[in-house]
Amino acid sequence: MNLSSQKKLASKTFKAGKKRIKINPEKIDKVKEAITRFDLRKLKGTAIIVEKKKGISRVRAKKIQEQKKKGRKKGPGKKKGAKYSRISKKQLWINKVRIQRKLLKELQKKEKISKEFYRKLYRMVSGGFFRSKAHLKLYLTNKTEK
Repeated sequence: MNLSSQKKLASKTFKAGKKRIKINPEKIDKVKEAITRFDLRKLKGTAIIVEKKKGISRVRAKKIQEQKKKGRKKGPGKKKGAKYSRISKKQLWINKVRIQRKLLKELQKKEKISKEFYRKLYRMVSGGFFRSKAHLKLYLTNKTEK
């Protein structure tokens, strides 16, 4: 029972690999007689079955992503590339400045600092005087003590 030519023709007709073409053992006689593409199309679904494509499972990827959301798998052993390959210098700067400006705005709303002092600090933030939000707070505590 050599049905290799029928399988090859079926794979070309249905645009599937030979492995995905399955022939119903009960209807082999009909498949043997089929010699044209038209004959094979008539037999699709009954004598000739085209299996679905197998995709790549995302289960493992989803599991890892879930762990990363929790903060796992992000240690120094998982980091690849240069220092600024994960977040650029510019993006780090933007984040830092936004945080500091937000703090200044809150302090101004609460009237903890004057308008003039706010402008002075704002310019200092823009100039890169403060390393972080904590540094800005430290500067403010030292200034208010004096």
